[in-house]
This record gives sequence, C-alpha cells and structure tokens, in this order.
Amino acid sequence: MSTRHIGPLVIDGKFSDTERLKKSSNYLRGTIVEDLQDALTGGFNGDNIMLIRFHGMYQQDDRDIRAERILQKLEPRYAMMLRCRLPGGIISTQQWLAIDKFATDRTIYGSIRLTNRQTFQFHGILKKDLKRAHQMLYSIGLDALATANDVNRNVMCSSNPVESVLHQEAYIWAKRISEHLLPHTHAYVEIWLDQQKKSTADCEPILGETYLPRKFKTTVVVPPHNEVDLHANDLNFIAVVEKNKILGFNLLVGGGLSMEYGKKETYPCTAKEIGYLPLEKTLEVATAVVTIQRDWGNRVNRSNAKTKYTLERVGLDIFKKELQKRAQLIFEPIRPYEFITRGDRFGWIKGIDNKWHLTLFIENGRLIDYPGRCLKTGISNIAKIHQGNFRLTANQNLIVAGVSEGEKNNIEQIARQYGLIEGVSKQRENSMACVSFPTCPLAMAEAERFLPLLVTKVEKILDHYGLADEYIVLRVSGCPNGCARAMLAEIGLIGKTKGHYNLYIGGNRIGTRIPRIYRENITENQIINIIDELIGYWAKNRINTESFGDFVIRSGIIIPVIDPAKDFWT
Repeated sequence: MSTRHIGPLVIDGKFSDTERLKKSSNYLRGTIVEDLQDALTGGFNGDNIMLIRFHGMYQQDDRDIRAERILQKLEPRYAMMLRCRLPGGIISTQQWLAIDKFATDRTIYGSIRLTNRQTFQFHGILKKDLKRAHQMLYSIGLDALATANDVNRNVMCSSNPVESVLHQEAYIWAKRISEHLLPHTHAYVEIWLDQQKKSTADCEPILGETYLPRKFKTTVVVPPHNEVDLHANDLNFIAVVEKNKILGFNLLVGGGLSMEYGKKETYPCTAKEIGYLPLEKTLEVATAVVTIQRDWGNRVNRSNAKTKYTLERVGLDIFKKELQKRAQLIFEPIRPYEFITRGDRFGWIKGIDNKWHLTLFIENGRLIDYPGRCLKTGISNIAKIHQGNFRLTANQNLIVAGVSEGEKNNIEQIARQYGLIEGVSKQRENSMACVSFPTCPLAMAEAERFLPLLVTKVEKILDHYGLADEYIVLRVSGCPNGCARAMLAEIGLIGKTKGHYNLYIGGNRIGTRIPRIYRENITENQIINIIDELIGYWAKNRINTESFGDFVIRSGIIIPVIDPAKDFWT
C-alpha cells in the first residue's frame, strides 16, 4: 500500500495496519464466515475482531472474571456487543417487543442498553447466537450495519416531542442521510442473512475501497434544543425553520471529543460553522464532506484521523472551497440560530398535534429488571398496549410518543407500577456515563457502575448549600474516547486508572464549550471534596441563576478553552 497520504498537505509515513486490514478484507468479509464455524473459541481471530465492528459488533469479555479465568487456564469469556442502526431513535412497539424477547432469551445479561447515540445495544451475545441476532433484527425491519468502525454511524436527530411536524421532517432527513451514506458491500447480507452473493461486483462510491480513515458521526438538529450534543459530531445539519417547515440547514463540521493521554496532538473540539445550504442540496453536501474526509483524512496515524484533525490540518478556507466544489454550490452565510437547552424534558408533554408524549428517565440507559423495579418488564408491558412508537433520546432516555388521550392513564399506571416514574432530582436527570467495566475493553476506570452513587453524593452537596433544585451537567467516561461526552460537561470525569479520574470543569449547559482539566489522577474521595468546595463557592458567589460552568469561567477558577488545538493541554 502507498506510503504517502494524498491531500492538500502530504503526510509521509507508512499507512496504519488498519488500512491494510480494510484493503485486504474483500469489502469487509474477511474470514468471518470461517470464524463463525470455529467452535474451539468463543471469539473471533485476527483481522476479524476489527472487521465485525463494521457489521455493528464489538468483541468483549467479562473483565470482572478475566484474571480468574486466566488462573483456570481458560480463555476469556468472550461475548459480543451488538448495536442497532436506528436513525433518529424511532422504534415501533412491535419492534421493541422483539428485541426485548431476544435480550431475555439470548444474552448473558438479559438487559437492553439505550445509548447516547439514540439507539440500543445488546451486551453478552454468544458467538453461536450472532446470526440469530442479525436475522431477528432483519425480520423486524432493522439492522446493525455501519454502527461501528470507519463509516458514518447512527445518524441522530432532535427528539423534541412537542413540535411533531418539525420532528418528523428532521427524522426523515436523518433517515435519508443514514441510508445514503451506508456501505454498499454485500458482505452484511451474505454473512448474517445467508443471502447469496450478488453477481454484480462490490463497489463503494462514497466510502471507498478502504472506507473512511476513522469513525464518522452525523446529526440533524432543530434549535433551540441541542439534546444530540452536535459538537461531538463530524457533520451537523442545523435546521433553519420558516412557518413550521425546514427551509434549509446551517452546516457545522469537525466536532469530536476523543483524545489520548500523553498525546498533545489529540484534543476535543467543537464543530466549525461552514454556511447555509438549501434543503435540496443536503445529500450532495453530506456526500461531499464524507468524500473529502475519505480522501484527505490521515491514514498514517489513526490518532489524528478524525475530521476535526483534517479540518485543522488543511484549514477551514481550503476545506470549504473543496466542499463547495464537490457539492456544486456556494454556501450562503450562516442563518441566525440559538440553543437554550440540551437535556430531555421529563414527564407528560402535549404536542401541537394533541398527542401526549411521556419521557421516562432511564439511569445510564440500562433497562433490566432490578429487585422491586422491573424497568425492562415495564417498558415491555407499555409496548404491548401502546398504539404509537418509542423514541430513544441522545441522553439515554425513552419517550413513549404519540399517546392518545384514551390510553394515557393506562400507560402512566404501568410506568408507575414498574418504577419508571419516580421522583428524580434534576442533578440525576442531567448526569450520564458510558458502559465501561466490566464489558468495555478500553475501560480504565468505572463509569456506569460508579455514577449512581456519585450523583447521590453530589445531590447531598447541592442540598447542603441550598441548591437542591439546581443541577450541574455531570458526565463520567471510563476512558478518554468520549463515549459519555464528558468533554461537553460542566463537570467531566475521565478515567485514568481503576479508582482514579481526571477532573474537567468549565463546559456549559447548552453543550457549546469544552471544559479544561482542573485536577489530575484523583480518587473518588478527592473528587467529592473538590466538588463540595466548588459548589460551596458557586452557591455563595454566583450572580442570580448563573450556571456552574459559566460561574467557574467568570470567577477565574478555570480559564476557558478557546482554541483546543493550541490551548487544551496548557
């Protein structure tokens, strides 16, 4: 393979081994079929461990018992995480019942995990059940294609339950973009659905033979609600609305939150404004951005392969000029837009179509039956009687959408019976964590299992200072890959090693500012003591209803991140 990277600025060096892997995979087939027939191991081998990600799966093992199994001279207990492609997070109740049954019957943990990319994932599928999982999804009109690795992943859109016409239009565009940017390879249907290889040759007109240099994320956003955290994404279409219709989009490119410890050339950053485009140019612009990243992205160093680094390397003006050339349009200036919220609005909300929508808080997105709180069963029972659909939110919650007046009381009764409607503080509603231990292979510290108790302690601190009705956007990631979007939080904790975290402060409530590191490699007790001190100072010195993130910037406790490429690590 070529050792020179093509683009406006040439990058010398040998392509990463992932590029070799993709090129030699025969359009993502590899030897996955042969591995599926290998009963001697519960996992996949060699390149296939990476290739199955393009098909929506990650190979994982239970890290809680890894050491014990090594002592017993057993291989790790391998099982797969499978993530569904669900543009805009909309799922019918009949589809939900099918995935609920599969989670119960065919996964180790029996749970359904709502992700912050508006979809769900199964944890703990044994290799022997993988084809059954894909075939179940296909039977209900779903799939797992392109929900991981170097492709455009699940496309998110605003889940606002009130303005139903706008939401429907945003959803339609999210779905169109998702389908437009999907891989064209026949590998998925051949391997998982047992469909015969088509006589026509594989080709990838948008993604290319070796796909994208790195993962790619897209959103469709309807202001003033930024619940999808657009600044965590490579490609963002912000709706410009006129007379309750989407007229066109403001385009923002190059957001991303992942970084790597010890590598100052990596950093989180917010997306950059490009310009306004008319509605009919949406797919052409999406194609143009993706193909520029395909052609110009760094294939030598995966640490610097995301769109944000391409934009930084070539410059915004050159990127925009090439984008206009490929999409065959001249962008108009950005139209005015404003964000005022990004969290979900819980409880019952009546839409302009006179339908009711019930947003349910699902802590960490984990749906399972706990003792005395059978959350998973409760959602299943709602699905059995609900005539509308469910919407999964980018904050790991679930909306029972389109409820008629006649079924409202029955649905609320079920939700209360199964602990789905309980008194939850604003702080808990605005806290989020990634999965981390025991299943994520990248985890450095706890996140999902750590968050609930941490929030309880923060709630007590807020109450102590007379701020029980206040909240701080709080997020915990088990590693610096950005899955919980901690780098858009007012307080973000990033795992450093077991029991230790880096503490970042200074983001804002609407998700448009990157926080800066405040303390490094600290324990839980140190975290609580520092948060106590900061909240006490905030309670005493804030101006009116000033938020925590804005306060720590104004008061000089932390310096704002202005240009992440230059000042994030300083």
